[in-house]
Amino acid sequence: PHVQNVVRPMDQPIYPQGGIAVLQGNLAPGGAIIKQSAADPGLMEHEGRAVVFENLEDMANRIDTPDLDVTPDDILVLKHIGPKGAAMPEAGYMPIPKKLAVAGVKDIVRISDGRMSGTGFGTVVLHVSPESAAGGPLNWVQNGDYISLDLDNRSLNWEVSEEELAARKIANPFMPAKHIRGYVGLFIDHVDQAHEGAD
Repeated sequence: PHVQNVVRPMDQPIYPQGGIAVLQGNLAPGGAIIKQSAADPGLMEHEGRAVVFENLEDMANRIDTPDLDVTPDDILVLKHIGPKGAAMPEAGYMPIPKKLAVAGVKDIVRISDGRMSGTGFGTVVLHVSPESAAGGPLNWVQNGDYISLDLDNRSLNWEVSEEELAARKIANPFMPAKHIRGYVGLFIDHVDQAHEGAD
């Protein structure tokens, strides 16, 4: 008889866990997504220092600079690529910084409010909700903050106190996008957050 290896029985899965996992925590009150089947097992439980990029332009300008303050244990954070911030492009699959790539680093934890192609690999946390451009906690993450990822407990936490967050909000008040006319304005005003479908 023909051996069936396309549709697998429940007791012989391709991976021991599902392809994606939903994370919860104070960095993503509305949740976040990780493609666990593509992640490095050694990074499934990880705490690291945030290396923050404010938007796509900031990342493009700095990620390959030789003086970027980054190590393999750090966590790359990219803001403002969610539904309101940039129409949620497939930009969550941030490249490995050049100084690490040339040293042989193949993966690093990456976090954003954007999305990535289903063919992408790596320890990449996506769809952080609420997004930075909607006043989510991601908006106030700074270089040097510690973030912890714990896949077993489905958690994504930002090691900052409520008092510190309140102080940052006072020092850097959230400013929604200025009203824009036309279809772009309608989109920004009405698009849902990622956990609601980004509709």
